[in-house]
Amino acid sequence: MQKLKTIRSATGLHAGALCLAVLLGGCQNNSQTPDQMLASHDYRYQHPIVLTEAPKTLDLPIGRNTRQLVGPIEDTVTQFAMESRTQGNGKVEVLIPSGAANESAVHSVSKDIRTALQRGGLSRSQISTRTYPVSDAGADAPIRLSYIAMQATAGKCGNWPKNITGGIGENNNYYNFGCASQANLAAIVENPSDLITPRASTPADRQRRATVFENYRAGQITAGEYEEGVGAEVADVAQ
Repeated sequence: MQKLKTIRSATGLHAGALCLAVLLGGCQNNSQTPDQMLASHDYRYQHPIVLTEAPKTLDLPIGRNTRQLVGPIEDTVTQFAMESRTQGNGKVEVLIPSGAANESAVHSVSKDIRTALQRGGLSRSQISTRTYPVSDAGADAPIRLSYIAMQATAGKCGNWPKNITGGIGENNNYYNFGCASQANLAAIVENPSDLITPRASTPADRQRRATVFENYRAGQITAGEYEEGVGAEVADVAQ
């Protein structure tokens, strides 16, 4: 009887060792390290911010009875021209609707639009005009201004290729995780090139540098003066 128990114990040990070897073998078949697995499921890897050239547009609503471009719309066009110089290629294309109900009004304000663009710093050669067809003859189509600029995009959010809880034994973020944050960062960055490399430093102030060196050679204080309490006064309304 004792010999039978020994055989059963030995059999159990061999079976346990065999199961452990199978498990270890399964782990060794995974070619990715833990760091690589985490990196492959990083939201910045799944939703990368991409820089590309794309048109920036401005649609101007023009009423059928409009014959002159005045007021805030004119200022908006001037601002758009200034942005095309700082953020784009400095060339604006004016798309005029053809076949719309407000076609007569559109042609009347086209000259004012070009004048507003020139006021924003564009020359005549930097402004081009072309038409686009309108299928609905009873609609009031807008005038569209466009220029090419470098833009940052993170792709479309809302993709759910699998269940949000993942698979059995997985400890990963769901696929859509971080997409909104990446899209917001791409939308609010002023200069998309900052995502590639920092901007160059501005030139040093030579006059200020010479003043500091002269004070240093003379043994004087080179730092600026600071008075205690400056800028820390409490308004009467808060007392």
